[in-house]
Amino acid sequence: MNSRLSSRVININDLRRIAHRRLPPVVFDYLDGGADGEVTLRENCRVFEDVRFRPRQAVSIAECSLQTRVLNFNLSFPAILAPVGYSRMMHPGGEVAASAAAGSAGIAYILSTISGHKLEDVRAASTGPVWYQLYLVGGRAVAEAALERARRCGFSALVVTIDTPVAGMRERDLRNGMKQLLGGSLFAKLPYLHYFLTHPRWLAAFLVDGGMPALENVVVPGSGPMPLLDVGSALARAVVTWEDLRWLREIWPGPIIVKGVLTGDDARRAVDEGAAAIVVSNHGGRQLDSVSSSLRALPEVVAAVNNQVEVLMDGGVRRGGDIVKALCLGAGAVLIGRAYAYGLSAAGQAGVAPPSER
Repeated sequence: MNSRLSSRVININDLRRIAHRRLPPVVFDYLDGGADGEVTLRENCRVFEDVRFRPRQAVSIAECSLQTRVLNFNLSFPAILAPVGYSRMMHPGGEVAASAAAGSAGIAYILSTISGHKLEDVRAASTGPVWYQLYLVGGRAVAEAALERARRCGFSALVVTIDTPVAGMRERDLRNGMKQLLGGSLFAKLPYLHYFLTHPRWLAAFLVDGGMPALENVVVPGSGPMPLLDVGSALARAVVTWEDLRWLREIWPGPIIVKGVLTGDDARRAVDEGAAAIVVSNHGGRQLDSVSSSLRALPEVVAAVNNQVEVLMDGGVRRGGDIVKALCLGAGAVLIGRAYAYGLSAAGQAGVAPPSER
C-alpha cells in the first residue's frame, strides 16, 4: 500500500482525489467543505497565487536547514498539524495516526477537543510536541478535567479557538444529512444510507472500529463521553470569551495560543490577555463566510503584535511554496489541516507521513 501510494501521489490534490474516492460523500464533504457559499474557503487557497517571489540569484549556501523553533519547541520544518475534528471518522487511526506521523516527521501535532481517541493515547503515539486544542463544550468543569489529563500525560501547550461561537452553516452537511446520520432514527437515516453502501471498504473499517465514536476527551460527569450529535448545541452554550483566557491562565501551566484571529485589534487584545502566540485563522473557511483570507490578514496581525508574541497562520496551505510565502509575510510557522486530513483519509498514517517514510 505504501509504495502504491507513493507512486500515485505527487501533491496534496492527489491525496484529495484518493480521499474523495475512498470516503462516503457525507464524510468527504465534512472535511472538504466550508460555510455558506464557500467564498472564504476558495479564497484561502487562491490568494497564494497573488504573491510572487523576488529571488536573489548567484548566491552559494553551503548548508540549508528548514529547522525552526516555535514557543521554544524545535521543529524540523516550519509546519504544525492543525486540530481536525472527527478525524476517526475519516480513518480508524484518526488522531493517533496523525500524531505518530507528526512525531516521526519532527513537527508538532495539535489534538482537537472533538476527537475520537483518548488524549493519553494520542500523546503516547508521538515522539514530538503535542498540543491540546480547547473548546468549552460541556462547560468549565469538563474542560478542567480534560486539561488536567492533558497536563499529566505531557501535552506541552494549549490552543484556544475563539472563532466558533456557533457551528458554521455548512450547506454540504445539510444536503448530505449529517445531522440525521449522526443521531436520527433509522427512518431518518434511510435516504442517506446509500452513501455508505457504495463505499464498502470504508464501511467495513468503520464498523470494525466500533462505529460512531463518542468524544473521549469531553467526559460529562454522570454521563460519560459526549456523543458527536451533541457538539453543535454544546458549542452554542460555550462561547469562549476574553474572561475565559484569564481563567485558563490560572489553571494551565504552559503557553496558551489563541487561534482564530483576523484583526489587529483582536491580536492586541490576545497579547494583553497573556497569549504566548496567535494563529491567524478563519477556521479554514468553515465558520463565517466572506471574511478575509488568512494570508491577507497576516500582515495586519504581525504589525499589531509588534514582535511581542509569535504569530502563526493557517488556511489554504497546500504547497511548500505557500509556507514560504506565509513566512515572508511574517508568520513564524504555518498550521496545516485539510492537507494532512486528505492523506489520513486516503491511507491512514502512511498518507500523513513524509514521502520518504511511505
